[in-house]
Amino acid sequence: MGLKEKFEEHHLKDKLLPGTIDHKDMLILYGLYKQAKIGNVNTDPSTFSNGIDIAMWDAWKAVEGKPTDEAMTEYIAKVKALVHETSTSSLTICHCCSIC
Repeated sequence: MGLKEKFEEHHLKDKLLPGTIDHKDMLILYGLYKQAKIGNVNTDPSTFSNGIDIAMWDAWKAVEGKPTDEAMTEYIAKVKALVHETSTSSLTICHCCSIC
């Protein structure tokens, strides 16, 4: 299985992480996901009207310049770490952002 396929597989796992995942971790995943799928941040934060959108933009901006393969690899590692840290007995769907 190639890196892109592993990345997509782990994106599906990301959606099943327990609802107790810290918002900081979810923002890290968001930033890495956007960097891997789109590349450098391409939106203007001055158009945002709420803190959630700004936090998501900041998370993406934090990984600006990271190559696609590196962003995918870090995303996979983060999902694996979160899956390992959490109990899988109470799986829920994440509804924190538009990518999920």
